[in-house]
Amino acid sequence: MLTAIKNKLIYLCLLALFFLSCKSNYISKNLDNSFYNNQFTGLLVYSPKTKDTVFKYNADKYFTPASNTKIFTLYTALQVLPAQIPAFKYGVENDTITIQGVGNPTFLHPFFNDSTALKMAKHYKNVNLVLSNLEDDKFGPGWAWEDYDTYFSPEKSSFPMYGNVVTISNQDSLQSIPNVLKDQIHLSESNKRRQFNDNTFYYNPKHRDTIEVPMVIDTALIKQLWDDILPNKLSISKSTDKALTHTAYSVPADSLYKRMMLVSDNFLAEQMLILASSTLSDTLSSKRIRDSILNNQLKDLKQKPRWVDGSGLSRYNLFTPTSFVEVLTKLHNQIPQERLFNLFPVGGTSGTLKNYYSGGEKPYIYAKSGTLGNNYSLSGYLITKSGKTLIFSFMNNHYRKSTTDVKKRMQLIFEWLRDNY
Repeated sequence: MLTAIKNKLIYLCLLALFFLSCKSNYISKNLDNSFYNNQFTGLLVYSPKTKDTVFKYNADKYFTPASNTKIFTLYTALQVLPAQIPAFKYGVENDTITIQGVGNPTFLHPFFNDSTALKMAKHYKNVNLVLSNLEDDKFGPGWAWEDYDTYFSPEKSSFPMYGNVVTISNQDSLQSIPNVLKDQIHLSESNKRRQFNDNTFYYNPKHRDTIEVPMVIDTALIKQLWDDILPNKLSISKSTDKALTHTAYSVPADSLYKRMMLVSDNFLAEQMLILASSTLSDTLSSKRIRDSILNNQLKDLKQKPRWVDGSGLSRYNLFTPTSFVEVLTKLHNQIPQERLFNLFPVGGTSGTLKNYYSGGEKPYIYAKSGTLGNNYSLSGYLITKSGKTLIFSFMNNHYRKSTTDVKKRMQLIFEWLRDNY
């Protein structure tokens, strides 16, 4: 009797392996196409329910991840930050409030428009703002220097304002947010939108679009911005000898996470790591929180990544498809699916995936894309027609074809997985 049961189990296992092999052959044939000859491609597809590897190809090799890095940033924030984003730390003595930044990116940000600090500061005669508690450089390692005037590369800081960008528009007349910088904007057909190391901005009068240009963050600018909204109250200090025992809070954390993931906002991602580091020390350091996460919550990763920033702007980042699947699996196990999927771009529906991977009647891809020149990756969750959830990471590096063509090839595989599992 036991022998018969044992033989039946062996037969079923072999049958399952046979069908799995047949299914994998379809993907293998696609990846063997000459389209992939001159690029580096990796793919891992995993079933969290059965704990089976559905397909694996170069999954343990290191790739440049681009904005897939934001998956690790999201994981970090979800591990250490509370349900409401910390806005700043503060202490009160007589008629003076002392405020120290924690990296919160939402203060007067064009999307969040958080005014917590302004509302609180209005009640005091003097406002002492403590800066110089950020160890990070204003740009991340390996960032392209020529991007200094582009919307996707704002400087990092301990107490951001307005998303650390000036927003310029020209409908009936030239407008700027913050308005106090309007006189520093010049109409010009220059290809650059700002002086290299100076808050002198340029706007092409032939255009009618709204642009965001990073500001040069220094004490003079911060004083100028604060004096515009709260005149003659602010002083700036490098440090404080008093313990700042109180914390003010800003927007719901999930609203920050969702915005960062949906539009792949580099500034929000960088500041989220800085913000997360405030849970370790008053001295802010994105490296410290990255090291802490890798040495604790992610110490079991099979391949330790080279993780150098929060956004993925740096080409120094190196991650494997396996690492992304492992972190996505942790998120899947820890976060209710409805909440988790709400944080990711949805194929054919929202964010950076709005125009790709449409599921027809209902979405089937919930994932984060990552794009740099000649590199495109997508990692996340795939819902099959039979109702199964698959976790995947599909990474493409060093191709010379169009990214659109790469996406079309990926979609063929995704749709086949959706229809056959």
